[in-house]
Amino acid sequence: MPRIPAMQAVVDVLVSEGVDTAFGCPGAAILPLYHAMQDSGIEHLIVRHEEGATHMADGWARTTGNVGVAIGTSGPAGTNMITGLYTAQADSIPILCITGQADSRKLHTEAFQAVDIVEIAKPVTKWAVQVKEAAQLPWVFREAFRIARSGRPGPVLIDLPIDVQRQEIEWDSSIDSPLPVTRATPSPARVQRALDLLLAAERPLILAGGGVVLGDASDRLRTAAELLGVPVGVTLMGKGTFPEDHELFAGMAGIQTSQRWANAAFLEADLVLALGARFGDRHTGDLDVYRGNRKFIHVDIEPTQLGKVFGPDLGIVSDTGAFLDALIEAASKRSPVRDRAWPQRIGELKESLPRREDFEDTPIKAPRVFKEINEFYGEDAYFVTAIGLYQIWSGQFQRAHKPRHYQVCGQAGPLGWEIPAAIGVKKAKPEAEVVGVVGDYSFQFLVEELAVAAQYDVGFVLIMLNNEYLGLIRQAETGYEMNFEVDIHYDKIGTDNVKVMEAYGCSGTRVTEPGEIRASLEWARKEAERTSRPVLVEIMIEREGNAAMGKALDSVVEFEPIAG
Repeated sequence: MPRIPAMQAVVDVLVSEGVDTAFGCPGAAILPLYHAMQDSGIEHLIVRHEEGATHMADGWARTTGNVGVAIGTSGPAGTNMITGLYTAQADSIPILCITGQADSRKLHTEAFQAVDIVEIAKPVTKWAVQVKEAAQLPWVFREAFRIARSGRPGPVLIDLPIDVQRQEIEWDSSIDSPLPVTRATPSPARVQRALDLLLAAERPLILAGGGVVLGDASDRLRTAAELLGVPVGVTLMGKGTFPEDHELFAGMAGIQTSQRWANAAFLEADLVLALGARFGDRHTGDLDVYRGNRKFIHVDIEPTQLGKVFGPDLGIVSDTGAFLDALIEAASKRSPVRDRAWPQRIGELKESLPRREDFEDTPIKAPRVFKEINEFYGEDAYFVTAIGLYQIWSGQFQRAHKPRHYQVCGQAGPLGWEIPAAIGVKKAKPEAEVVGVVGDYSFQFLVEELAVAAQYDVGFVLIMLNNEYLGLIRQAETGYEMNFEVDIHYDKIGTDNVKVMEAYGCSGTRVTEPGEIRASLEWARKEAERTSRPVLVEIMIEREGNAAMGKALDSVVEFEPIAG
């Protein structure tokens, strides 16, 4: 067996696992890894903050379905990665964070930038480990990829002391390969019971969560829905798994990101088949209303998700794709015939309970922005958005037709996610049109990552809804009868975000009239293509506009005039 530098073995593992892009920042404690990466074929982007690296790896992973890689040195590099690890864990995204570490023989002496990052990261990872023996390195990395992909996907962290990195080991990459990942398949008896319940229900509904995206099961979802004649609703994380122009599309129910008609449809359903959904609190709201008298079948790849929020009538541990395969096979043998009354009823609700979006007001109302987005961009565009009123409006009004094309950090909701995530998406799909929908406050959290996009010619469009407020918190404060420390306007125009873009070598324009939006989007598309750099369309919206929301599915408060 040949002797090679230990870090060369690690890089060979990364390449064979399908990693062609990594995001990170070199430092003294991680230089042996960088030395091995020089001629590996892995493209590396120098980030301006390690949190940005994790979100770039996150966006790359959401787009490719593979494990994204972020790299940092010791000490603060690792602690800066914690938010990204938490975000990936919350949304079941497989990423690998690699950190450098001080010499293992000096850790007890409080050496420079030595911190126990493994213990810090454990609560927000599937696995966090420090490698103490160089001979273990390639095996640990193989296991990290296996763990990140297995079951409910998620993040892992590997900490590498500098003295361990510098060693040589016996290793032959030519006879090495990735470890197998097994897929959970459902109990046949439980599939039959699920089919029994579906066929017995008068108004069944399939609820597609993020697990349908992660299981690459969207096509099978459509096949099952059409075979059974069962309407399909989506969660925020499941948006894009089912075509929104399909006659069986039942919208998105929830207390924030939702449609009026979708909530009404959900409340009329007598059975819900939830696929890879967590029953998050922004979806369910008050559980007594959400559960009602309807039955629930819960399918999830992670056994401990079953019963976590409430006990389902039937729980099934399975990969969503494997379950749908089994359901389709079982249903095909029974030749089900579904009464068309229920899908027609949902169509009636959709027609009778829309929300307005055709506003001509100045300042611009947020729904008008998403009307323009829906009409301008095609179904192949990729969108990223994070957290705030703009993201809630996006969930309510923006349409998505394909899986992995609408990406949102749904559970953790870190501000600043959009710019680095868009970089990750664009690196994964260089020929795709990538758009970030961002708020003026979130924009500033990781704005320095614009420099990464400019340096490496990563072009995409940012559409900013600017109300010069912490809008979601301002709306939440109305329940406390206050408006305190949420107004971020100052001077005449506040932060000049167009000049911020220009400072990073990028472009931007400010829009104040609804009639200007379309032309600005056309300009931004051409400018991003021409410059291969980010382009901002900053849209000034009404300062104190509110998004529809409430505490329960049957009590969502509408703040805008109802259509019709």
